[in-house]
Amino acid sequence: MSESGAAPAIHKRTCCLCEATCGLEITTQGQGAEKQILSIKGDKDDPFSRGYICPKATALQDLHDDPDRLTKPVKKMADGSWKEISWKQAIREAVAGLKGVQKRHGRDSIGSYLGNPNVHNYGNLLVGPMLLKALGSKNKFSATSVDQLPHHMASYFMFGHQLLMPIPDIDHTDFMLIIGGNPVASNGSIMTVPDIKNRLKAINERGGRVVLVDPRRSETAKFAQQHLFIKPGQDILLLLSLLFVFTHEQQLPALPEYVDSADLKSLCAEFSPENTAAITGIDAKALRELAAQWLAAKSAVCYGRMGVSVQEFGGLCQWLINVLNVITGNFDRQGGAMFTQPAVDLPAVLAARGSRGHYDLYRSRVRDLPEFGGEFPVAALAEEILTEADKSKGETQIKAMVTVAGNPIVATPNSQQLNKAFESLDFMVSVDGFINETTRHANIILPPVSQLERDHYDLIFNNFAVRNVAKYSQPLFTPAKGSRHDWQILLDLASGFNSGANAGPVKKRLTNWLTYQSIRWLKPKGVLNKLMASGKSGLDLKTLEQSPQGVDLGELTPQMPKRLFHKNKRLALTPDIYLQELDRVKETLLQRTTPEFVLIGRRHIRSNNSWMHNSQRLIKGADRCTLMLNPQDAEKLNVAEGGRLSVKSRVASLEVPVEITDELMPGVVSLPHGYGHGQKGVQLNQAQSNPGVNTNELTDELFIDELTGNTALNGVPVELCVVNQENPQALASEVA
Repeated sequence: MSESGAAPAIHKRTCCLCEATCGLEITTQGQGAEKQILSIKGDKDDPFSRGYICPKATALQDLHDDPDRLTKPVKKMADGSWKEISWKQAIREAVAGLKGVQKRHGRDSIGSYLGNPNVHNYGNLLVGPMLLKALGSKNKFSATSVDQLPHHMASYFMFGHQLLMPIPDIDHTDFMLIIGGNPVASNGSIMTVPDIKNRLKAINERGGRVVLVDPRRSETAKFAQQHLFIKPGQDILLLLSLLFVFTHEQQLPALPEYVDSADLKSLCAEFSPENTAAITGIDAKALRELAAQWLAAKSAVCYGRMGVSVQEFGGLCQWLINVLNVITGNFDRQGGAMFTQPAVDLPAVLAARGSRGHYDLYRSRVRDLPEFGGEFPVAALAEEILTEADKSKGETQIKAMVTVAGNPIVATPNSQQLNKAFESLDFMVSVDGFINETTRHANIILPPVSQLERDHYDLIFNNFAVRNVAKYSQPLFTPAKGSRHDWQILLDLASGFNSGANAGPVKKRLTNWLTYQSIRWLKPKGVLNKLMASGKSGLDLKTLEQSPQGVDLGELTPQMPKRLFHKNKRLALTPDIYLQELDRVKETLLQRTTPEFVLIGRRHIRSNNSWMHNSQRLIKGADRCTLMLNPQDAEKLNVAEGGRLSVKSRVASLEVPVEITDELMPGVVSLPHGYGHGQKGVQLNQAQSNPGVNTNELTDELFIDELTGNTALNGVPVELCVVNQENPQALASEVA
């Protein structure tokens, strides 16, 4: 007991900082405003994470206690300083500013950007669409198109719903091929999988095999029996060559009756291992051995993630991974690629209300890029702000922005251009707890409560989990008087925007299943309870509140074909849109000269995108914002460990300290994403720390996956030269 006599209390919740959804046990002391966190550790009673946590979980305390975190609305003054204002004034001025822009320039003159933390906040997921519908603008953007958009598109065209994604049944598989993923650092992604190290070890212990294909021998390689280097951006050729071997040289099981497919043999005829080996860096013998291991396994699954998605042919890659899992007989079966059936079945909930996703209903103004799911690729955001509209054609230029829990100036391509674009805006509103590289451009910042001051349920990531689970977490801290939850801020903005002269039909019913009145009455928790009650799990929030460690709903089970959302209950293995895109592969990759140096990203287990670098316990230690370089390349450039290189792309150049390592294959350099904080107007709590550089100053908004619009953050051609060298000699390829 403490000196006050009060015994420490234990609070159980789910970590909401990444997709792993690890169970936490937080020990606190005191009550009310005096409550303090004594420790944060893994919850051994959590049936899913089994006591595992990564270092990020302890930073929840840092985020809550961060002296830089805003707790009241602020308004930017004429001299650039910030002034605290009341919530009433902040909402009123935010709404008035946005209405004014639309009145002057048109409905689509407001752009919106939703950042990654929104998917970790079920209140935002429920109420955010209300605000977007109230704004009425087609210019919607999010972090999706610098991340997992190719997954969504494949799911939409193949299975009939953009959220119906097959998940590796990692706990039962005998062979796991990981392409462009580093789950040991990320704790999984589009594969919610806490305690990934032990799950990978278990594959080996039961006689199975893990193979990693990646330009870098990453942390995950330590848990794989084999690692194959591949040249960045060439995964599409690897997958097509595997398809060639399977269809031309092997005996495959018959396709399931519910699968519709074109002739697979003909579409990969030009991609034999011999034709692709020089480009991918994987020789024909190694590729055939990989294919043989895959087919010989009792069960197998291929998992491709971030490195596969954020490249020039990411859309084709994610489609082909699904194709290969299906044709090898490893789809919808134990140990293969399977679907979840969570307590809140989002695909079913949305489909019942007419929402499965859509593609190319309208296009962006400047570059004519198709929307997907109501969003444009974020690579087009800057040009939609900077390019003047031709009013004679009825065009509308973005003149104002609303950002919610996002920092696109760090997280999206060609960040210098986007910074310039945001500087030119007439008005901007940000729902965010910090003044960062993006929100510093806002006129009004509306800060929500901290992660530990709100309740939590994983509405999204239970749909991507390797096991069916459910868990509800009560708030740990009581919010200070006068503070507001994210959903309350979003609802107030939506309500205010649809009042008075701007009121429209959406005022009465914003969606076909939620209204302003219902959300205010039920609150997100009440809506969540209703969604859960409509499912098949038999759970409700009362049951979950009585089980704070979570409830195990069982392993993944076969669900085909009833799980499909196409009206005919068929799986479209070869949609025309992908077959047409294959022609571009033949015209480009097989004919293209490979650049001498290309840039890829990387992730560390102590960081998460762009918003976790204000925690001393996470950023302490050796500088991790380094340019990884192969020893052969270092010798060629005559640069030593710790030396500095200038890295130049089409759009910018950066000077970066060098880390020499054989983890990377020759010709590849790597910078981590999420660094580069501390621009003008941004104060960091840990200002004495090296903020590093922002790799997205180098990435190119014109270098995208043309099929999906996803940004190609990997495989960016760059030039390298030694800093401060006399008559520096640039060593690189021609920059595309």
